[in-house]
Amino acid sequence: MFKVDIPGYGTLKLEHLVLDYNGTLAVDGILVDGVAERLLALADRFDIHVVTADTFGKARENLEGLPCELILLEPGGQDEAKGEFVKGLGSGSTAAIGNGCNDHLMLEESALGIAVVLAEGASSRTVLAADVVCRSITSALDLLSNPKRLTATLRR
Repeated sequence: MFKVDIPGYGTLKLEHLVLDYNGTLAVDGILVDGVAERLLALADRFDIHVVTADTFGKARENLEGLPCELILLEPGGQDEAKGEFVKGLGSGSTAAIGNGCNDHLMLEESALGIAVVLAEGASSRTVLAADVVCRSITSALDLLSNPKRLTATLRR
């Protein structure tokens, strides 16, 4: 479990980490350097779930051996499916990271929503749903390993 008290913001008690794959963990279907190591390091604090449409068809191959559950979505209604997935886990105990328009509901529904802006860019709708915006997935994952960074961003 991940717990951090943020002055003026509240206490986050997180058990689940929900991640998009393409545009978030990967660029053009290839896992970003440093992601595997960070997921391994976070696995003792979080149950990790990757929820994706898998645009490039490489998620299963690139996530093999990593401590995460892979959920492949059917076309259509992916934003709603991701939001419902977070609700099913427990919104109050979930952090979510994404970039695409189909990620906005999972970020909005989560106790902590993080938008990332990689080579693919980020949907403005998702950025507006986020609590934090990061310029890389490694920076976003590092917030969960170094909670004082998260506190510095969110305290009021």
